[in-house]
Amino acid sequence: MTDRSYLFVPGDRPERFDKALASGAHAVILDLEDAVLPERKPQAREAVRQWMAATGKRVFVRINPASTPWFADDCALLGCGALSGVMLPKAERVEELEALRAGLSGDQQVIPLIETVAGVFQMPALARVPRVARLAFGSFDFMSDSGIQGDGAELDAVRTQFVLHSRHAGLLPPIDGVSLAIGDAAQLELDARRSRRWGFGAKLCIHPSQVPAVHAAFAPTSAEIDWARRVVNALASKPLGAIAVDGKLVDKPVAMLARSILDEAGLS
Repeated sequence: MTDRSYLFVPGDRPERFDKALASGAHAVILDLEDAVLPERKPQAREAVRQWMAATGKRVFVRINPASTPWFADDCALLGCGALSGVMLPKAERVEELEALRAGLSGDQQVIPLIETVAGVFQMPALARVPRVARLAFGSFDFMSDSGIQGDGAELDAVRTQFVLHSRHAGLLPPIDGVSLAIGDAAQLELDARRSRRWGFGAKLCIHPSQVPAVHAAFAPTSAEIDWARRVVNALASKPLGAIAVDGKLVDKPVAMLARSILDEAGLS
């Protein structure tokens, strides 16, 4: 199973780092960008460096964009062995990702956070940079940059591009943007299930309380599992003839979908 939840934690709040790891999130992102005021960025960077050196637990770090005065100093963190990878916000240029890649080692990854119109148009090239494992959508920053007002159906065409370009480049399914619904469980479930329907494989989280709902939304439903079992059982009972389940013909793509649902649910 691939990671479904990526939880942001402000880089200048080191007392929250271990709590974030204990939240059940599949990945934790120590944030040096949006969550940290400009005057506190050096303090946040040092807190992240000290914590990673002391704990050795694997985390991601969101650094500041390449166009900012903090980028070079943030890149000094790349040599830390506790780093799972680095998230680059406002990702638009292959050269920036290549520069980050050069500082990584082992299985460390780069996650381009694409949140501008220019970044979307450069997505095919960004997706093919070595060490890019998956793309992430900064949906609210993209709305601001594009002038699109709404993060639902208004962004369907953009989300489709993330999914298709990721698939074409052989990447893991992309990570959808945050949901601002912290105290609204119903809205969060709707947001996360929409992400899954559109082919995303994970979601960015801004609060630990969002993690369980995101995991549940990306997991196969009981109805999907029941259907997949019926398909697999029908294939096993009649391997050489035409098979129908629930009145619909089971062809190769349908059989593959059923098996993938059971794999995702850990029932294969």
